[in-house]
Amino acid sequence: MTKAAFRKTLSANDVGSTGGHQAGVLIPKGEKELLAILPPLDPSIKNPSAWLTCVGEDGVPHKFRFVYYNNRLHDENGTRNEYRITYMTAWFRDAGAKAGDVFEIGIAPGQSHYGIRVIRPETEAQPTTNEGPVRIKLRGWSRVH
Repeated sequence: MTKAAFRKTLSANDVGSTGGHQAGVLIPKGEKELLAILPPLDPSIKNPSAWLTCVGEDGVPHKFRFVYYNNRLHDENGTRNEYRITYMTAWFRDAGAKAGDVFEIGIAPGQSHYGIRVIRPETEAQPTTNEGPVRIKLRGWSRVH
């Protein structure tokens, strides 16, 4: 069996370049295949989490937190009901990740750690307009293996 891997085009918020606070990369609840490769989190517990050991292409391990923010299910005025991978900002910075780059995470059967990497888009001539810079079209997660 081959490695299951998923990719997401990074936004400025994902890589921390907006100056705002974001609690990690969002994983929509509809991404069932991606969620299946991550540790199960018990929704009966408020904000359950698990630590992921992730290894970059340089072979250095990193610890990221996979969390299900679910106060909507537990608090009368709760608003959050989403999965995220957090504690990534320093790694993105060290990897030189920028908005428009692609984050990949995957795991091979029998492995205890996830492989991670940042993929830079092919260098292509970017379209220009008289209105200023062209905005990056954001895309969700996609399976690549």
